[in-house]
Amino acid sequence: MVALITGAEGFVGGHLCEYLLEHTDWDLIGTTFGRPDQDERSTSRLKLHTVDLRSSDDVDSLVVKAQPTHIFHLAAQSFVPASITAPWDTLENNVKSQLNLLEAVRRSDQETRFLVVGSNEEYGAPKPEELPQTEESPLRPNNPYAVSKVAQDFLGLQYHLAYGIPVVRVRPFNHTGPGQSPRFVVPAFASQIAHIEAGLQEPVMRVGNLSTSRDFTDVRDIVRAYHLALTEGEPGEVYNLASGEAYPIERLLETLLDYSKVAIRVETDPERYRPVDVPVVRGSAEKFTNLTGWRPRIGFEQTLLDTLAYWRDQLQKE
Repeated sequence: MVALITGAEGFVGGHLCEYLLEHTDWDLIGTTFGRPDQDERSTSRLKLHTVDLRSSDDVDSLVVKAQPTHIFHLAAQSFVPASITAPWDTLENNVKSQLNLLEAVRRSDQETRFLVVGSNEEYGAPKPEELPQTEESPLRPNNPYAVSKVAQDFLGLQYHLAYGIPVVRVRPFNHTGPGQSPRFVVPAFASQIAHIEAGLQEPVMRVGNLSTSRDFTDVRDIVRAYHLALTEGEPGEVYNLASGEAYPIERLLETLLDYSKVAIRVETDPERYRPVDVPVVRGSAEKFTNLTGWRPRIGFEQTLLDTLAYWRDQLQKE
């Protein structure tokens, strides 16, 4: 078995590579972007390649060379505010990259199972009576990132229906954990606490909207789900990946502050607010659980502790 993981050095890609190396005997091919020293970071079972996925020629060459039996397509521009600032960059990157991969698979002779990673953002703002959101919930994308994910989702379905490519689609809800960029809420809080504890920032926590609630799952549970989805999922089907619980952002912050070694004052920063912010998000993974038995194993407070520990460790390394 040969798995191609796009975005292998990203937040989720890194965790997925670790999981597959530990739990399978597959050979792994990972794509990176703008990192020319990839050979120094390759191992016996993981080979990294610098590839611009927006180039159809580069993608064709990679797929012909790798002959993957499985593709986990994770590479994407995933920061919602960036998609609002530069919508075409997000649309071009996310849609064109996946289209190139699907076309390369279509032209190849290899039977390749293909995981399309969508997002709960596809559902947009749910009405209270629509919670928890299921795979049958209406799609109401309310930002360019969400639109790009709807396009990826349905491109995957189209290539399955038109060409028989065994595409499995997932719509993960919020996932977080060690290694995530501080542009996202949990590492944003955790990294600020670590910097304050180290005396590198004044004891003030700058926050955006705390009145929302989100359905969080640990990234390590999500990559386990990705493996199950691609190996056990039904081609053409779509599966939500969610914890089923809505965790208030204010409570998240309070929990992290309880772990802090110093007193911290909280201040609102208008720059951290989104133009459109959904009050409550909660998903149902019942369809996927019934198929595979998957459930999150890592409690959210453990995720918060591990993320804070990661940022404390990062500062010690600097």
